[in-house]
Amino acid sequence: MIASSYTESVNELIDVLYSSKILEDSINAAGLAIKNAILNGGKLITCGNGGSAADALHLSEELVGRYKAERRSLPSICLNADVTAITCIGNDYGFDKIYSRQLQGLGKPGDVIVGFSTSGNSANIIEAFNQAHKQGITTIYLGGKNGGAIKGTCNHEIIIPSNTTARIQELHTVILHQWLEELDITDWNTLTP
Repeated sequence: MIASSYTESVNELIDVLYSSKILEDSINAAGLAIKNAILNGGKLITCGNGGSAADALHLSEELVGRYKAERRSLPSICLNADVTAITCIGNDYGFDKIYSRQLQGLGKPGDVIVGFSTSGNSANIIEAFNQAHKQGITTIYLGGKNGGAIKGTCNHEIIIPSNTTARIQELHTVILHQWLEELDITDWNTLTP
């Protein structure tokens, strides 16, 4: 659906927000997996393409920097942040491998990867999740539409009930902000880095 007015866009967003309430348990479970990974010495790894790359970067930078609370820096890497790695791997191995190749070198068991894909059909996100499974890395998929090819392959899946890319991405932002809220109420300063 293409909204022809701002009011139509807002109404569509309200409908998606309301229908996404059914995802609360999945959202909380994925957030807990992120928190537990960091508490146990792991890190959060993120990736996406296009607007989803911006979401992946947003989530990681809020952990390394801060969200609202003053706390120590938390370990997170965004795989789409390093343009030299992306172009090197893309040139040598193909675009489908830009995240899995990085994950092979940077990931370890106990880490968590969050892959953003509104369609669920992004080949490089699929490859990253496949690599994560080989390495004992917990997988969290933030998607939309019908879940695409990724549906049913990850430890945690949050599929936004919408076919509109913009609405899906807007809900992804709400979810990642919820995770950050939860992480902010942990007293990280008393825990050993």
